[in-house]
Amino acid sequence: MNGKLREERSRPERVEMGREIRRTVSRSLHAEWSPAPHRADPVETLEASNTDRLEELVPIRYGRMLMSPFAFLRGSAAVMAKDLAGLPLTGIKVQACGDCHLMNFGLFATPERNVVFGLNDFDETLPGPWEFDVKRLAASLVVAGRDAELDEADARAAAVASVASYRENMWRHVGQSPLEVWYDRIDMEDAIEEAPDAKARARRQRMLEKAQGRVGDQLIPKMVTAEGDRLRIVDQPPLLFHPQVDDVMAVGQAFIERYRDSLPADRRVLLDRYHLEDVAVKVVGVGSVGMRCLVALMASAAGHPLFLQVKEATTSVLAAVSEQPAPVHDGERVVVGQRLMQPASDIFLGWAAGTEGRQFYVRQLRDMKLSITLNNDPVQLRRYATYCGKALARAHANSGDASMIAGYLGRSGRFDEAVGAFAVAYADQTKLDHAALVAAESDGRIKAVFETA
Repeated sequence: MNGKLREERSRPERVEMGREIRRTVSRSLHAEWSPAPHRADPVETLEASNTDRLEELVPIRYGRMLMSPFAFLRGSAAVMAKDLAGLPLTGIKVQACGDCHLMNFGLFATPERNVVFGLNDFDETLPGPWEFDVKRLAASLVVAGRDAELDEADARAAAVASVASYRENMWRHVGQSPLEVWYDRIDMEDAIEEAPDAKARARRQRMLEKAQGRVGDQLIPKMVTAEGDRLRIVDQPPLLFHPQVDDVMAVGQAFIERYRDSLPADRRVLLDRYHLEDVAVKVVGVGSVGMRCLVALMASAAGHPLFLQVKEATTSVLAAVSEQPAPVHDGERVVVGQRLMQPASDIFLGWAAGTEGRQFYVRQLRDMKLSITLNNDPVQLRRYATYCGKALARAHANSGDASMIAGYLGRSGRFDEAVGAFAVAYADQTKLDHAALVAAESDGRIKAVFETA
C-alpha cells in the first residue's frame, strides 16, 4: 500500500514537472517552422541515405517518391529528422517510432488472432523526443489531405485532431498502472461498436474482414508454384525475384538457424515444425526501397505455408539526435522497439545477422496486416487521425513518462493548435522538397523508374 501511495503522490509531482518545462519551452514555440540558414539540400540527404542500398533498386525508390509530395514525405524520414532536431524540445524521451506518418499505422493480428490498430513500422525506432513522432504524424496528415485535394482547413483539422487525441489519451494513461498501459489496445471489434453511424460501421466491418483474410494461405496462388515436390516463389521482377547468390538455400538455412536463436524457446519449437522451401528478394515500401528485403517461404510437413519477411536493419535516422549509444544489433533494436510500441507483436518477431555481417529483423509477411485506404472524405480523415493519435499516445506512455508529457501538454488545445500550424508550414516545405526532387530527375542528377499498374 505504501508503494501505491508513493506512486499516487509522485504523479502530481511529475505532472507539475511537465508544466514547469513550459517556462523554458512554451507550447506556442511548437508552431514555428522555418528552414535553418544552412539546411542541407534534401536531395543530397536522400542520396546519402542510399549508401549501401541495392543500387539497381534506388531508381524505383525515387520513382515512388516522385509521385506526390506525400510519397516524398513517406520516403524522406532522414530529411525530417534533421529538420526536427533543430526545433524546441522538452527533453522528455520515449521509445520513438522515427517515421511516424499516417500510413505507418494499420491493422494487424495479435497472437490470439484478434485484429487491432496501431503503429506497424519500426525501422527507425529508437529512444528519442516524443515531439518528433507527434509532429511527423501531424505534418503527414496535412500533406496527405492536400494530395487528396481537401480544403486546407480540413487538412489542418485532421492534424489538430491527431494531436488533441494524443494529448487526451496521454492524460488517460496518467491514471493507469504500467500494466494497464501495457495491455491497452485499439481492438477492431470495439472500433466497430464505437462507429458513429451505420456507414462508418459497415466500412470498419469490411476492413476487419479484409484483414482477417490476409493470411499466408491466400498468398499461395499469387506467389507460389510447385516444382516437383518443392514449393517455389514465382518471380515478378523487378519487385519480386530470386537473388543471384550461390547456394542460396544453404545461405538461407544458415540464416534461419541464427534467427531461431533470437526466439523464445516455445517459438523455436513452433518454427521447427517448418522447413525452408525458397527465398526471394521483395521490394517493399517507399523509404525502404533498396534495403535488402527477402521473403522466406517455409512449409510444414503437410505443406502448410509460413511466409517470413527478412528485412535489413540499418542505423536509425534518429541516431544523430537521440544521444543513445549505438545498438549492438540494429535488428534487435527494431524488434525491441516494436515490442515496446505495439500492443501485441508478431510471434515470429526476431533478428539475426547475414553471412556478410548485415543485420536483419524477421516477422511474418502479411498475417492480417492491412493499411487503411483513405479517400477525399475530410470526416473520415479526421476520425482516422484521432485513432492514430490514440495509438501513438499508448506507444509513448509504455516507455516514457506519461505524467510529465501530459503536464506539459496541459488540458487546453494550445499545443494542438501550435502543432497544427507547424504541420501546415512543414507541408509547404515538403512541397518545395518534392519539387527539388522533381527538378533533380529532370536534369539527370538522379535516375527514376516509374512503375506501371
